[in-house]
Amino acid sequence: MENSWATFGRDLHLDLTGPGGLRAALLHALRDAVRSGRLAPGTRLPSSRSLAADLGIARNTVADAYAELVAEGWLSARQGSGTRVADRVVLPRALPAATRRGHGPGDAHRPGRPRFDLTPGTPDISAFPRTAWLAAARRALTAAPSEAFGYGTPAGRPELRAVLADYLARARGVRADPDRVVVCTGFMQALALLSRLLGTGRLATEAYGLDFHRGVLQRAGLGTVPLTVDEHGARTEELAALDDVRAALLTPAHQFPTGVPLHPDRRAAAVNWARAHGGYVLEDDYDGEFRYDRQPVGALQGLDPDHVVYLGTASKSLAPALRLAWMVLPDRLVDPLLALKSTGEWQSGQLEQLTLAEFISSGAYDRHLRGMRLRYRRRRDQLVAALAERAPQVHVSGIAAGLHAVLELPPGTEQSVVQAARWQGLALEGLDRFRDPAAPPAARDALVVAYGTPPDHSFAGVLDALVRALPPAE
Repeated sequence: MENSWATFGRDLHLDLTGPGGLRAALLHALRDAVRSGRLAPGTRLPSSRSLAADLGIARNTVADAYAELVAEGWLSARQGSGTRVADRVVLPRALPAATRRGHGPGDAHRPGRPRFDLTPGTPDISAFPRTAWLAAARRALTAAPSEAFGYGTPAGRPELRAVLADYLARARGVRADPDRVVVCTGFMQALALLSRLLGTGRLATEAYGLDFHRGVLQRAGLGTVPLTVDEHGARTEELAALDDVRAALLTPAHQFPTGVPLHPDRRAAAVNWARAHGGYVLEDDYDGEFRYDRQPVGALQGLDPDHVVYLGTASKSLAPALRLAWMVLPDRLVDPLLALKSTGEWQSGQLEQLTLAEFISSGAYDRHLRGMRLRYRRRRDQLVAALAERAPQVHVSGIAAGLHAVLELPPGTEQSVVQAARWQGLALEGLDRFRDPAAPPAARDALVVAYGTPPDHSFAGVLDALVRALPPAE
């Protein structure tokens, strides 16, 4: 379908052809209109009713698309002023020549495990799609060129980079040319490379996050400064007041570990800061595909590929053992990062890369993700129902997406509940475990419960043990 609207005296051609249905096509067309400048910042859009009538599609389709683009930061919606194209900082024509930056959360390290493991960082590895993966490996091995059995290149196999570029554009709204995709042996290698590329200065991180990510940055010579995290995610407006900060490491789609998406205004603030200061946002999209109550929030990178480094990993969607992660880099960072990666860094296995490329292009990856979303959503619902019935005094949050939930506890009880959980054979972490020591102590006691980790057959026993460890109702 090709159509245009003339509402408010403005003609705009929208191409609604392409895969994914009308909603996906409308999202793509509106993003492209904003990105190309055909819809300027501040432009008021037609109402959902008017645009639906002009395009001959359902009003709900337009309303859903508007809501998605507001959540991603492309549009803004204010009571009484309608829906408008979000305001953006205007870029200068020339950027500083010497701009080096970095990126970040992914693979988790954990000690020996007790009977049940509820610490975040690992998916349900018992659900790895062995049969489908083996079939993809056979097809990939049969079709592999002879040079695929060599040492490989720092960027990774071209087959995988091409498939990832297509998949990320389709599923996460990432603007990913294959030449800007770099394959890594896990998220930690990607973060270490980017940290070395940044050189000196400071990098902003979220006040709640993983300590070993901060450790990677600090070992590379970067100082870290925490951004406050609240119910709307990281307070990215704080970036403007920070001196010598060269980049910000964020989890926009699903803040780790609090579980909230970054508010649209704060998404815009992060991108605007990066543009205005020649900095970078390092977007850790560690579990962006797992959203249960509505469509996933698109990647921040789509707003500005020149100032956002996108990081993804197969560790949550498939298994950490694959040691496969990827970066989508701004053009100016590609050559210096590949030069750095070629100085002795481990390359990901070529055959694993070819297998993943085949697994994605055959549709097996999408089928696996759909099945895992259903599985994880059932577990989330079981957790919420068990708490509502047996521990109604405990409020649960951060459950719209991801593989973990946050359980709010009475003040002063976090450590005692973590200890009680150990007595029940549970390994889990309190929220304070993830607080940056440089951040002010928070008056909040909570547990971070990874419901995605235990296999299905043990989940009922896990819930029983968890409820027993919680403080009784007063």
